Amino acid sequence: MLRFIDSSLRPRALGAGLALALSALLPQPAAAIDVAPGDYTAAPPGTNLVLVYYQFAHRDALYADGDKLPGKNSLDSTVGILRAVHFAQIGGYTIDPQILLPFGRLSASDDASALGSNSGFGDPILAMTLWLLNDAQSGRYFGIAPYLFLPFGQYERKDALNLGENRWAFALQAGFITPLWSKTKLDLTADAKWFGDNNDYGAGSARLETSTLYHLQAALRFQVSDKLEISPYLSWRYGGENRVDGHKLDDRTNTTNFLLSATYQVTPSDQLQLQLGRDLDVDNGFEEQSRINLRYMKVF
Repeated sequence: MLRFIDSSLRPRALGAGLALALSALLPQPAAAIDVAPGDYTAAPPGTNLVLVYYQFAHRDALYADGDKLPGKNSLDSTVGILRAVHFAQIGGYTIDPQILLPFGRLSASDDASALGSNSGFGDPILAMTLWLLNDAQSGRYFGIAPYLFLPFGQYERKDALNLGENRWAFALQAGFITPLWSKTKLDLTADAKWFGDNNDYGAGSARLETSTLYHLQAALRFQVSDKLEISPYLSWRYGGENRVDGHKLDDRTNTTNFLLSATYQVTPSDQLQLQLGRDLDVDNGFEEQSRINLRYMKVF
């Protein structure tokens, strides 16, 4: 559900153009709350889920104001997420309180090698969906989900790469699922994320502020068989411009991404999901050349 990637990338021994582009990447792409196809399907109250995610992304191009910067600037992220979900009912409405614990490793190379590498835990996330429409018979669902990001992840202001953001954040997401025709469904999701300030940013302990980041997602789900579902998926992120001690960085996110997802129901209580994708268009920051997401879900 969440793609937890990148970190607060601060310039260190880099050229001026590269330093500008790297000055605050995490508050942009890492903020996105990516859903998997079918995530807004409500399970019966009393259902529990345990999910394990593995995500790898390779980036070897860096953009500033829509222009690719010279050289080969590479950044790889290897991230795992542990997620626990419980479905319950309150006042006739289904809810699913949950917690997500990200961890992983970030490693820069080639012309961005001065950023080095780092590993550890990311910021824990508390979330809960409230379904306002829950019609299992027709297959139509609509829910809203608040997310609270806790500033407890690995963070060291002197490091160029961090998995934690050292600040609170809050997001609100809405998701809608509807059948289109036989064995085909449409998933639509929109969210906005608001950031607290990081008052210990960089070597000088500057104040980092980030504007609201908006995110739209759409997926078509094709039921190939009783066990296999295939889903092309598009997402668009916009906003999240940063200020350091009041100075605008002109690094607003404007990124379009594509994924192809395959979900296989191994048993009634075990599910596997594979996603392959890449960025299609990037204005600022690293461009993902390739991404692989693996997910295992246990239902009990």
